[in-house]
Amino acid sequence: MAILWMLLSGYFKAQLLILGVLSVALVVWLAHRMRVMMHRGQPIYFRFFHIFKYWGWLAHQILLSNIEVTRMILSRDLPIKPQLRRVTATPDTDMGRAIYANSITLTPGTTAINFTPDDDILVHALHEDSLHELEKGEMADHVKEVEPHLEPLVPPP
Repeated sequence: MAILWMLLSGYFKAQLLILGVLSVALVVWLAHRMRVMMHRGQPIYFRFFHIFKYWGWLAHQILLSNIEVTRMILSRDLPIKPQLRRVTATPDTDMGRAIYANSITLTPGTTAINFTPDDDILVHALHEDSLHELEKGEMADHVKEVEPHLEPLVPPP
């Protein structure tokens, strides 16, 4: 993000660059000391190179959904069949389930409303076909590729 700021701002003064590097180093050091990237003893991060593949796939799905929702809305008979259904959140981590729910909401025609106590996601869709696609699990499988491979938690003795 610091490099992006530098490129977009156009400020290349040595004083600003040095202060920027020092502030980034301080934040990274503090985050490490505070164990910010840990949750219940497990690291919170994603598989870095897999996220780019996922973003590309998600952008493609958003484009396809935009086209489908536009087609439904512009159709004379308005073929929408709104549905509200629970979809199983199969990703293994809390972060994976959050990415999954956010991805559902980002895709036009579907909205993740709430997590149920069973770790299912209550989803509203403009058409039931969108829910069938979610139930197939392709999106969940793509999210699982992004998640870190975590060891099962062992309770302390």
